[in-house]
Amino acid sequence: MGIYRRTLAYYRPFLGETVLALALSLVVAGFNLLKPWPFKYIVDGVLPPGAPEAKAQLAAWFGSASPPTLILFLCLALIVITLLAGLVNLWSSYLLINVGLKSLMRIRTELYAHLQRLSLKFHDTRRSSDSSFRVAYDTQSIQTIYNRGFTNIFSSGVMLVATFVIMMRLDAKLTLVSLAVVPLIVWTIHFFAKRIRDQNTTIRERESALLATLQEGLASVRMVHAFGQEDREVGQFRNRADESLRANLQLTFTNVTSALLVGTLMAAGTAALYYVGSLHVLEGKLTLGDLLVFASYLLMLYAPLEQLTYTAWAMEGAAAGAKRCFDILDREDDVRDAPQAKVVNEVRGSIRMKDVDFGYDDARQILHGVTLSVEPGESIAIVGGTGAGKSTLLSLVPRFYDPTRGEVLLDGHDLRELRKKSLRSNISMVLQDTLLFSTTVRENIAYGRPDATEEEIIEAARRAQAYDFVMKMPDGFSSQVGERGGQLSVGQRQRLGIARAFLKNAPVLLLDEPTSALDATTEEAVMNTINELMRGRTTLMVTHRLNTAHRFDRIVVLEHGRVVEEGSGEALLARGGVYAKMFAAGHYDS
Repeated sequence: MGIYRRTLAYYRPFLGETVLALALSLVVAGFNLLKPWPFKYIVDGVLPPGAPEAKAQLAAWFGSASPPTLILFLCLALIVITLLAGLVNLWSSYLLINVGLKSLMRIRTELYAHLQRLSLKFHDTRRSSDSSFRVAYDTQSIQTIYNRGFTNIFSSGVMLVATFVIMMRLDAKLTLVSLAVVPLIVWTIHFFAKRIRDQNTTIRERESALLATLQEGLASVRMVHAFGQEDREVGQFRNRADESLRANLQLTFTNVTSALLVGTLMAAGTAALYYVGSLHVLEGKLTLGDLLVFASYLLMLYAPLEQLTYTAWAMEGAAAGAKRCFDILDREDDVRDAPQAKVVNEVRGSIRMKDVDFGYDDARQILHGVTLSVEPGESIAIVGGTGAGKSTLLSLVPRFYDPTRGEVLLDGHDLRELRKKSLRSNISMVLQDTLLFSTTVRENIAYGRPDATEEEIIEAARRAQAYDFVMKMPDGFSSQVGERGGQLSVGQRQRLGIARAFLKNAPVLLLDEPTSALDATTEEAVMNTINELMRGRTTLMVTHRLNTAHRFDRIVVLEHGRVVEEGSGEALLARGGVYAKMFAAGHYDS
């Protein structure tokens, strides 16, 4: 029940619309209950032999109207009742769907916002496609639970109670005979409910895996073509699709089997009604019109009962998706702001690391006892072999992760005492693969400062040596860069990333191998731009280009997550240690 209760919370802002829609559904139920009566009066009041009470009622209402006139009026009454029921139902359905869609938008936005706020450690351990599936598809379960769940339960419950009361007044014994199968129907619903929820969970997991295979295959299409692995990728996709198919078939079989059992039980109840009701007509206890009305009400009774059956299974299936949403919303950010976290305004750029350990989990310890001091305006190059922990160390500065032991300080403040947004507003980053969004050049440059003026954006592009190539694009700064900047070269993407950093104008600059994917000529041009960007800023740069590292005030050498050497390039070469051996061996790979 916890999942359903939490789902209802998303509909509280729309309580007024919901109450109105449910009130309208009561009116619809009233019209539906009237539908059998025109035909009853045709049978008992107009057609021979008829029933005296029905004939007397018609005479009281219409006087001496001829039988054809009475039949025409009763038929028109049926049309009017149906039309009014349909119009009110249309109004009610529109309100309910409107509320459902608004609540769907609300949980999607909340879930996406929560995913954005969760730490990188969370995202490192899961596929982005799974998170995308939960936002795009699992959230629809909230709407299903409301529109096909709670509202159906209300309207079907009203119809059940009203129909039951009318049937008991017509013939109590016949009513009880007709409802003898209800306990068996309830047991069937309960029996299949958990199985349907589990199978829906399996389907969602396999659909998520299918989406992951699709996204990875399309994102890597260049490599797939380069290695001629199209058939392999198609085969993997087919396997995932087959797993999804089998899961869906299993659920379909369960649904069909359960529907068969419920339908058979309802048929048994209907047969019992026909048998006992016919005997009552023969005995004079019921008129033929009463039996027809009773049979109509039994269908009205079974219809909501059957609706409740499918509603129960639909809610179980939707509960599986809702649980996947709430599983994310219940995850706490392990790099969250402290209750008394401070806003930092003026930053000089002093960075200290004191005896820092870090591991992504207990089995993967990356950094061990790192102690490092960086003065304001100083430039530090971080070098080392593969897996040395260079990028991890850099990620501690903007507090993408918290150290498992030790402290990281900015201007003497422990980063855990500062608000993350405030901290990161004072840090610019240029990565190895500059991330661009599928929008314009202008919006990509201004990503860190959306309020920047056009003049400031242009000046940042000039300083990053991006202005000339941008102006050669079809629409200049309004040109679309394509998905992940696919319409630009690597060097052009890097220059836009540098322009973004220029525009942000933060006192601390982090560079994570920004030239590793560039050729020598482009690297030299980009480094010249970066050198200007570094001026007056505290800079930490991860690089495997040792000739580039020599331009920095100091070089820090990491080995197996430990600082083994630090000093200027010349001093480290003269020392003849790890750095000198890397330099002599031409070991520039990170």
